[in-house]
Amino acid sequence: MPLTKFQFKPGINKEETDYSNEGGWVDGNKIRFRKGRVEKIGGWVKASSNTYIGSARALHSWISLGSSRFLGLGTTNKYYIESGGIFNDVTPIRATTTNGIVFAATNGSTSITATDSNHGAVVGDFVTISGSATLGGLITAAVLNQEHQIVGVPSVNTYIFIVSATANSSDSGNGGSGVDGAYQINSGLDEYVSSTGWGANNWGAGTFGSSSAISASGQLRLWTHDNFGEDLIMNPRGGGIYRWKENNGLTVRALELSAISGANLVPTVGLQVITSETDRHLIILGADPIESGSRSGAVDPMLIAFSDQENELDFEPRSTNTAGSLRLSSGSLIIGGLKSRQEVLIWTDTSLYSMTFIGPPLTFAVNLINEGAGLIAPKAAVNAPAGIYFMSKNSFYFYNGTVQKLPCTVQDYVFSDLDLGQSFKCHVNLNSAFSEVWFFYPSKEDNTGEISRYVIYNYEENSWSIGSLIRYAWLDTGIEDKPLATTTISGVTYLYSHETGFNDDLASMDNVFVESADLDVGDGNDFTFVKKVIPDIKFILKAGTDPTPAINFVLKTRDFNGNSLSTSSTTQVTSTSTFASLRSRSRQIALRFESDDDNTEANRKNYKWRLGATRLDVISSGRR
Repeated sequence: MPLTKFQFKPGINKEETDYSNEGGWVDGNKIRFRKGRVEKIGGWVKASSNTYIGSARALHSWISLGSSRFLGLGTTNKYYIESGGIFNDVTPIRATTTNGIVFAATNGSTSITATDSNHGAVVGDFVTISGSATLGGLITAAVLNQEHQIVGVPSVNTYIFIVSATANSSDSGNGGSGVDGAYQINSGLDEYVSSTGWGANNWGAGTFGSSSAISASGQLRLWTHDNFGEDLIMNPRGGGIYRWKENNGLTVRALELSAISGANLVPTVGLQVITSETDRHLIILGADPIESGSRSGAVDPMLIAFSDQENELDFEPRSTNTAGSLRLSSGSLIIGGLKSRQEVLIWTDTSLYSMTFIGPPLTFAVNLINEGAGLIAPKAAVNAPAGIYFMSKNSFYFYNGTVQKLPCTVQDYVFSDLDLGQSFKCHVNLNSAFSEVWFFYPSKEDNTGEISRYVIYNYEENSWSIGSLIRYAWLDTGIEDKPLATTTISGVTYLYSHETGFNDDLASMDNVFVESADLDVGDGNDFTFVKKVIPDIKFILKAGTDPTPAINFVLKTRDFNGNSLSTSSTTQVTSTSTFASLRSRSRQIALRFESDDDNTEANRKNYKWRLGATRLDVISSGRR
């Protein structure tokens, strides 16, 4: 019999049955579809040998007027600006104490108890101690006078931190009378807690439209950031508004915007900061309202405040400026916003609004675009060349003037597996070099409470792929040469450069595979004997390396639709293979191509593969 050639449709389809999806793919991991063919995704390497403290769920890059490149990185504990591979800590200072801290050590312990009245710290916060004297033994001034992370808060007046030395019986002092402390802003949570924020109180508690109880330290720490000129405006969701000035340098911390000289009724808290693109207003979503001539200090979850044009320090509404505020009505909480070409899109938990600049006296117009297409998480929307892609609690959407539900061949697979308890961690990002939108989400099946899976939508080829990958934040190319992403491995946090090489950092990228739907060989009634496979695989090697690339070809079979697929044979296919022998008899088959994880490490690294048209040598074997 002549060879049978199989051409597969691009994309993973989990909406159809395996049989009705004949000629398609049903499963995969760490693969993409490009020009109709399936291939292994690009690899990643550490962007810096340095690490940072806390889980980073926010990335933002920009270039200064002096052509310096900066990367803003917000974590659960700190805010960093990366430059030249160095993570510079610019976390704002919340409070300072002068000559007011005393210490107590315990013999044989590395724990130090500090006493400072109404310190306001929470577990995970950082404090920088200065001016301390030795406690008399091994707890010297040098041990105390540095930055410490607070590990316990026994009371409003005391906290505990760990030092590098173990106290002895001579450490009976209290550090002297001149101890100062600089407290960084409160750390946030690494888990989403649904009982905090708007809706936490009983129905009817407080007046309608009153400020909510959202706080920065009591919820999942999500930073937003945007440039106002070459300066950076940043905000931990539910917390203060801060500014880092580029001309102050990387050793100077960000300052609270409302405390800067010249500030006028600047919001003290918010849910997100955005700089409008063309009209140059600083916009605060979920700002605290003005009450009796000052800001209330509590988040109003549906209030939008905006500054005077070209002045991020002036939020006082006057007839002579363009500052002001407005409140949305559809929904109960602003989830997130995204600036587009001529508008700012704002999602509540139930609706989507468009905010456009119209000039004085109203400054901005807000139009309700859609009710029902809310945002699942603050970072679950992204700009793409043709429009905006975003993720709700039950669907994927596209917006380019109107809201459209995105046809999806893996929708049930994703949303039946989505861990809604941690869905605020979802994020949506662009990989523009491959015309891809990546949707990251936490999986119930994985049961980690953390981002563990993704789906990719190729908007040029209208195809979907799936996979497993732990990434907390993502930033597309543009200012950066390659996409950047953050993750935590064994408690250590890293920044990775993606689409770089073909490996998982310095190791091989394992568990890469794609699997087809069922195929009829012949008319689907007769049994068919499969003798051999003629591979059509392109291997692309990393320059300067000489591995022996290989993948495994796996043949799965079943006789009837109700039967489970069983692995019939597995054979290795290399770059020099002309054919691979198989011996299998069945009515239906499925093909699986996978990374050869049993090969030696040297031969598993430094290459990717791309599938062409697979051919099988088959003969009819009767109906019984």
